[in-house]
Amino acid sequence: MARPFRFGVSLLTPASAAEWGAKCRRAEELGYDVITVADHLGMPAPFPSLVAAAEATERPRLGTFVLNAGFWNPALLAREVATTNALTYGRLELGLGTGYVPAEHETAGLPWGTPGERVDHLLRTVQELERLLGPDGFPHASPRPDGQTPGPRTGRTPRVPLLIGANGDRMLRIAAEHADIAAFTGARTRPNGTLEPITATELDGRVALYREAAAEREEPAELNLLIQIVAVTDDRRAAIRPWLPRIPGLTERQVLELPIVLVGTVEQIVEQVRAQRERYGFSYLTVLEPNLEAFAPVVRALRGR
Repeated sequence: MARPFRFGVSLLTPASAAEWGAKCRRAEELGYDVITVADHLGMPAPFPSLVAAAEATERPRLGTFVLNAGFWNPALLAREVATTNALTYGRLELGLGTGYVPAEHETAGLPWGTPGERVDHLLRTVQELERLLGPDGFPHASPRPDGQTPGPRTGRTPRVPLLIGANGDRMLRIAAEHADIAAFTGARTRPNGTLEPITATELDGRVALYREAAAEREEPAELNLLIQIVAVTDDRRAAIRPWLPRIPGLTERQVLELPIVLVGTVEQIVEQVRAQRERYGFSYLTVLEPNLEAFAPVVRALRGR
């Protein structure tokens, strides 16, 4: 049986306390299940932003989507995770990735390393978090001050859910072994730190490799996809044309067929989202902040179904 849909939004733009709280409340009003923050220089700092989001909202889960593991010492990260989970009453979801922008590491004075070294560091980080954060790997949720159990779904959560963002073979295998949520980027990284979308057929291959690696799991992971483009429109071709210069080498038709692109009427997008869950297993979709309002009718139509 397919998992029910969950929908997240990744907030990208720094804001004052009042503006940040208003954005988070709006996401909750629109029905989003998860409010997330990325880990890029020039964007909001993840953990304080999530604590502020918890103060502004009641229901949504709160996630890092995703932390750049190369920015973090595992022991210091364990402290951040434990504290943030406590201050958000157990609503935290921890997302990790290897990072993909060399210039950010240069700006931060941190080594970039080879792809293999970045994956090695992510794996060490996951293993250290499991060791440092208790016998269950991650801290137990803290009770709410009103005496109720935390979390929007089943109350007290035994551990902070771990999401790993992946596309390469080794990262998919690590996600298969360790992650509660396997997040597919739907793109490969170019050497200059930009992303190149992969086709629907290529994504079939990525999901197949993951499923093979995860075949022995006792509990199947939730599968996530990050959606890059959302447009509700009656003219799909016109809506996609402004994006074509950013995706060289693909025709309008090819761009519209990308799994990370949802363009059409609400009914067409709902059908595409259902079809992608059937084809790939994606039940958890994340959109970027600029698409918060545009994607809301799809959230209303599909959330929890």
